[in-house]
Amino acid sequence: MARTKVNQPINLDEYKDIWVIIEQREGKVLDIGLELLGEGKKLAEKVGNKLVAVLLGHNNGDSAKELIKYGADKVISLDHKLLKVYTTDAYTKVISDIIFDKKPESVLIGATTIGRDLGPRLAGRVGTGLIADCTKLEIDETDGKVLQTRPAFGGNLMATIICPKNRPQMATVRPGVMEKADYDESKTGTIEEIYVKLEDKDIRAKVVDVIKSAKNHVSLTDAEIIVAGGRGVAGKEGFELIEKLAEKLGGEVGASRAAVDSGWIGHDHQIGQTGTTVRPRLYIACGISGAIQHLTGVKDSDIIVAINKNPEAPIFKVAHYGIVANLFDVIPEIINELDNDENIECALV
Repeated sequence: MARTKVNQPINLDEYKDIWVIIEQREGKVLDIGLELLGEGKKLAEKVGNKLVAVLLGHNNGDSAKELIKYGADKVISLDHKLLKVYTTDAYTKVISDIIFDKKPESVLIGATTIGRDLGPRLAGRVGTGLIADCTKLEIDETDGKVLQTRPAFGGNLMATIICPKNRPQMATVRPGVMEKADYDESKTGTIEEIYVKLEDKDIRAKVVDVIKSAKNHVSLTDAEIIVAGGRGVAGKEGFELIEKLAEKLGGEVGASRAAVDSGWIGHDHQIGQTGTTVRPRLYIACGISGAIQHLTGVKDSDIIVAINKNPEAPIFKVAHYGIVANLFDVIPEIINELDNDENIECALV
């Protein structure tokens, strides 16, 4: 199988279709894959290409059919027992082999823990560039190139980058920034099962065991309710109040970059351009002024409630409901109401 050397001129016309690398856990497709299918469909339609889902795992049958219903025109199923659990060596080898063979124009990968490991290795192997942590993808109307936008300089500005000379165009995309593809029971497509040539010796670092723990797990991208604290929380002790309200509402705890940089809470709670992008049904911002980097990460929330003692705080410009008051006065009152009235329910419509 021929390989394209880095910096060797290529015929761009040979490269077709938009590929989405689907991430799965124990046979279940993760939401980031469905988000990328939704965005990939828009890109593919604009340039007249097909949308192809690339699924790696073991016993992929049901998942492959599901991806067709979520908009894929074609699913490339790579099924092997050594692909059941992610390893860098196995996934890089298998995906790079089919990229060299089938020549996709663009490859989209989720900017998850796995995607951030796989993306650079894959780009290096096939000799192309990689735009990491993208928050927006568009098509240049003049030449059909993918315009890939990501935060730069600590989130202080947004950079739009292209890959003019190499293919495929590759990007990792943050979870939660794109809308999931719609499920269409009537959608039809093709499933191509490709024989995977893979042996134990191809994998240098092996997974010995998978240890799961729900303790301290933060799932901001899936949370329907988030209570977040910023500089106004004033310390670790202040976040105890934020955590208490989040627990009462059945939500997760978020934080601004200022709170994380101050060491008051872990980075996995950070929301914004340099953290996690979220789409909860209810977002309560406590003591968060509303820097543009933070607002970008929460703008798609269904309802935003802001609590801040500064009436000029930018957060009030995007909030659906604003409370100008000290959060240490307001939050205990909310918690008391939740404690004292058993009939109160958090109903979001």
